[in-house]
Amino acid sequence: MQLTETLNEGLKRGYQITVTGETLDAMVETKLIEAQPEIEIKGFRKGKVPLPILRRQFGERLMGEAMQSVIDDAVKAHFDASGDRPAMQPRIAMKNGDAWKKGDDIVVELNYEALPEIAIPDFAAVELERLLVTPDEGAVTEALENLATSAQQFEERPRKGAAKSGDQVTIDFVGRVDGEAFEGGSAEDFALVLGSGQFIPGFEDQLIGTNAGDEVEVKVKFPEAYGAADLAGKDAVFKVTVKEIRETTPAAIDDDLAKRFGAETLEALRGQISERLAAEYQGASRAVMKRALLDRLDALVGFALPPSLVEAEAGQIAHQLWHEENPHVHGHDHPEIATTDEHKRLAERRVRLGLLLAEVGRVAEIAVTDAEMTQAVLAQARAYPGQERAFFEFVQKNPQMQTQIRAPIFEEKVVDHIIAQARITEKAVGKDELRTAVDALDEG
Repeated sequence: MQLTETLNEGLKRGYQITVTGETLDAMVETKLIEAQPEIEIKGFRKGKVPLPILRRQFGERLMGEAMQSVIDDAVKAHFDASGDRPAMQPRIAMKNGDAWKKGDDIVVELNYEALPEIAIPDFAAVELERLLVTPDEGAVTEALENLATSAQQFEERPRKGAAKSGDQVTIDFVGRVDGEAFEGGSAEDFALVLGSGQFIPGFEDQLIGTNAGDEVEVKVKFPEAYGAADLAGKDAVFKVTVKEIRETTPAAIDDDLAKRFGAETLEALRGQISERLAAEYQGASRAVMKRALLDRLDALVGFALPPSLVEAEAGQIAHQLWHEENPHVHGHDHPEIATTDEHKRLAERRVRLGLLLAEVGRVAEIAVTDAEMTQAVLAQARAYPGQERAFFEFVQKNPQMQTQIRAPIFEEKVVDHIIAQARITEKAVGKDELRTAVDALDEG
């Protein structure tokens, strides 16, 4: 094998690999000899077919296999010798493919972007703050009151009582756009809680103050980003008949409420709520500390980034943000989405941190166990009631899906590995301060 460098620019690498025709012939010969004991052709005993006949019978097919093998071996030998690790799938092309004939050398062009050398920083020098929040009686009571509200019942009010926010009204309605009724725009005996936000903005507000037996016209405008494209941004008029009004009666906070939520007593339910709140606070605190860690690492390290990775990540960011702003558009039925400097800046941060965490995990030999993968798959399968087994089998047969599930688990394990080495100070705060810190994550 002959290797000639054709490109060495930043992280971009290019090589021309030449494998002689003699090497290829020798590979075919080796494959024929390996297969000879198992081949049986009419007129010859099994394993006794002469090599010239085998070559005529199977030589052309084995030539293709041998060609692929020598190319794969040559590429592997190059990466083993150079120590390069490609950032993405290398581009391999046979330069003389169209003109190649038996006996000729194979000339292959190999192009890729190498992963950069990454110096792992001293994590012991990283300072982080862990926010500590202890669930107080007020938070537990607030959670109990929310449970009681979710378990509320609706009792019929006097016929002349006007509906107010929080009441449940039973209505018949027919909606029209440009004078025409539209699909999904009508119903009978529909139970609607005013203020729930179940209907499009403005609908429920116009029913406040109505009485049972009233017939009203509700005029609204569908949001520009409404899911049904034929209704998005359109004015609509609903003819609504209020048939019944029921007012909210919150469930009593007692042992009966506790039993409805799987606890034996109210005191046991309070204990469960306190534990759940503690877990939520801990998770939120970790999210805040993880963001702080990533910010410090991003400022701490610097190395060249593979352009192809940055470009691909910037494209994904652009598409994600565009779809968030245009939720009514599904699939790829949209105009070309251009990437901006801001998309590129975010992409560079993600790629830099991704490569750093991957290198830390590689050096520390961090791996996602089979048990962790199984637990994660089962957790996602719960989103498909009755189809858990089918989802599990789908993941088993889909390497790309496995990678998507494994990646966040790996990242969290690497983050834990780094945090274990960092200098952590703890700060007791209230839940409002923690909530403010969490809200800031969405703004960053």
